[in-house]
Amino acid sequence: MQMLLILMTEFGIQVEPQFGFTLDEVEQIAEVGLANGFSTLWFSDHFMLDADAVDKVLLDPWLLMTALVTANKEIRVGSLVFCNSYRSPPLHAKMVATLDNLSNGRLEFGIGAGWKKMEYEAYGYPFPDDLTRIAQLGEAIQIIKGVLTHDKFTFEGEHYHVKDIVSFPKPVQKPHPKVWVGTMRGKEKMLELIAKYGDGINVAWTFSPSQCEEIFSKLDKLCKVNGRDSTEMGKSVGLWTRCFVSDEEMNHTITENAAKRGVSEKKYRERISSALWGTPKMMVERLRQHLDLGVSHIILMLPHGEELDQIKLIGQNVLSKL
Repeated sequence: MQMLLILMTEFGIQVEPQFGFTLDEVEQIAEVGLANGFSTLWFSDHFMLDADAVDKVLLDPWLLMTALVTANKEIRVGSLVFCNSYRSPPLHAKMVATLDNLSNGRLEFGIGAGWKKMEYEAYGYPFPDDLTRIAQLGEAIQIIKGVLTHDKFTFEGEHYHVKDIVSFPKPVQKPHPKVWVGTMRGKEKMLELIAKYGDGINVAWTFSPSQCEEIFSKLDKLCKVNGRDSTEMGKSVGLWTRCFVSDEEMNHTITENAAKRGVSEKKYRERISSALWGTPKMMVERLRQHLDLGVSHIILMLPHGEELDQIKLIGQNVLSKL
C-alpha cells in the first residue's frame, strides 16, 4: 500500500521570489530538481520581503513561471499560494488559463486569503479583517472556476460582481487545473471554505504528521457535511527542510543557529521540531508518516543559496529510499 502512495506522490521545491532569485537560478533549480526526483517548482506571491528590502530583486511569480515553462518543457509549476487580494478573480482566471495553455497543462493553481499586511499597505490594497478576506476568497474561487468552465459567466456576491464574462482559451487541464487552497493555520473557517470550494488543501510550513492528520480529519468531516467526496480532495504539505549528512553536522548547525538568534538551544529545537530537518534516515521516516496520510504533494522549502546541493543530497539519499 505504501509503495502505491509513494508512486502517487509528487515532490516539489518552493521558490520564494522575495529572496531575490534570478531566472537563471530558477532554471538551474528546475533542471537539477528534475534530475533528482522532483516534478514541480512552487512559487510564493509577494511584492516585497520587508520594509527595507531595497537590495532585493523580486520577480513577479506569474511572469517567472511563464518564463520557466517556456525554457523548460518538463517542469510543472505551481503557486503556493497566490494572494486573492492582489488580482481580481476574473483576472486570476484569465492568467490561469493562459499559463495552462502556454505550459500545455503543467500548472498547479494555489490561492489563499492573504496575510502580509505590510505589503497590502505599501501597495495600496485594502486589508480587511480575516473573516472578510476568507469570505472574499470563497467568492473568488467560485468566480475563477465559473470563468474557466463557462462560455459566459455571471456572479452576484457580497464582495464580487461579474456579468456575462467571456474568457478564452479554456485551460488544457479539464475541467480546470486543481485549485489548491493554502492555510498556515488550518483553522475552522478556512477548512469550511476548502470543503465547499477547493480541490485540495495545502498546509505549510511547520506541521507535524500528527497535526496534519488532525487537520485532514476535520476537513474530511466537513467535506461530508457539504456533500463532497473527501477522497477526491487533494492533500499537500509544505515543509521547512534541511538535510544533514550526519547527526554531528545537524547538532552543530542547531547550536550555531540558536546562538545567532539569541535563543536557547532547547527553544530552537522546539521551533524546528515540526520541520523536515534531519539526516536522510530521519527524513525518510518523517516523510513516510506524511505519505501514510494520503498526501499527494510534498513541497520542500530549502535553505536559500543552498538549493542545488540540498536537492542533490535529498534526491540521492532520501527520495531514492522511499
